[in-house]
Formats: sequence, C-alpha cells, structure tokens
Amino acid sequence: MRVIARDGEHEVEIQRSRFLCTVARVSDVDEANAVIARVRRAGPDATHHCVALRIGDPDTGALTARSNDDGEPSGTAGVPMLEVLTRRGLTDVVAVVSRWFGGIKLGAGGLVRAYSGVLAETLDIVGELRRVRHRELLLAVPHDRAGRLENHLRNSPYRLRGVDYGSDVTFTVAVTEDAVGEFEAWLAEHSGDTIEVLDAGPCDLYLP
Repeated sequence: MRVIARDGEHEVEIQRSRFLCTVARVSDVDEANAVIARVRRAGPDATHHCVALRIGDPDTGALTARSNDDGEPSGTAGVPMLEVLTRRGLTDVVAVVSRWFGGIKLGAGGLVRAYSGVLAETLDIVGELRRVRHRELLLAVPHDRAGRLENHLRNSPYRLRGVDYGSDVTFTVAVTEDAVGEFEAWLAEHSGDTIEVLDAGPCDLYLP
C-alpha cells in the first residue's frame, strides 16, 4: 500500500476562487473526521469543504473509501478527488479542499479540474511512501556474542530497529512477512543455530 510521506497544504487561485488543499495521513475514520473538523474550524468562512478519503486495513485488506461534495454540484468535487487518490493507489489518507468562491462560476468541468488538480499538486509536494507489513522479531543474545551478531545485522538486508542491554542483549528486527523463514535460516548461519526467535507481532514500516 502507498501512503503520503507527510501531511501538508497547498493553495491555488482559479478564476478568483481560492482552493486550499489539506492532506493528512490517518489510521481510521475517526482520525479522518478529526482532520475534517479541524479544517472546517480553521476556515469557517469558506464556501465549501470538499472531502475524499481512503483507509485500508492491512490485516483484512478491507478498504474504506468516501467522498463529499459539500454543496458543490454532484460529482464535481469529492468524487474527482477520490479518483485521484484511487489512481495513485494511496491509502490511510484524507484530503480536504476548501474553496472560497470568487464570484466567477467555473462550470462542472472547471470544478472537476480545479478540485482534482489542486489535490494532485498537493500530493506531488508531500510525496509518497510504501506501507509494508513486517513481523517484529526479538532475539536474546549473550553479551559476549552480541557484538558480532549486531555487526552482521547492520550489514544484512534486515532492519535492526532496537538494541536493549539487560541480562542479555535483545535485538529487535523487522522482517517482511514473506521473509521470516529466510531470516531464520540467515540467523542460524550467523549464530550457530542457538538463538531463539520470538515473534512480537506485526508492524508497518513506511519505505521509499
């Protein structure tokens, strides 16, 4: 799944109307609604606050997709915004385009181009990342063996996310779900097959 790299805003003026686009990464509909409410509070004098959102569940693959024209002619604002998000394959994102009417009507085609265009420009500005599901694996290693294994991990294709020093040294490693067996074979090769691997559950990493 693809996500936006960061939250952001971008504004354009078209035929005297201001279009301010706000995009934010969200994990559920409640977070999306909070963003929408914040944008509305920040621009109470805007003529419209049009919305599109796509939120995916990495566990089930289910996708929530919604749009709202907020008083613009049906299908001229929220729907084309949602189409932009869909074409780019983005998820976990809410987009709000606030419009301040400037006195010149744009027509249906003009509105579609304006709302979809300002969102596309905003997405280009904030950038995109991949959301990749990993397993978080814990490795407890005696202190006298930890240094060598840490060096191997840092030079491996696997992601060392943490090192905790206690009675043993515990490494936290993120491995893509389809590579867990490969990692266990790699670990056996570099540790003499004596280190137990504890699966701490799924985690998502955001990668270029």
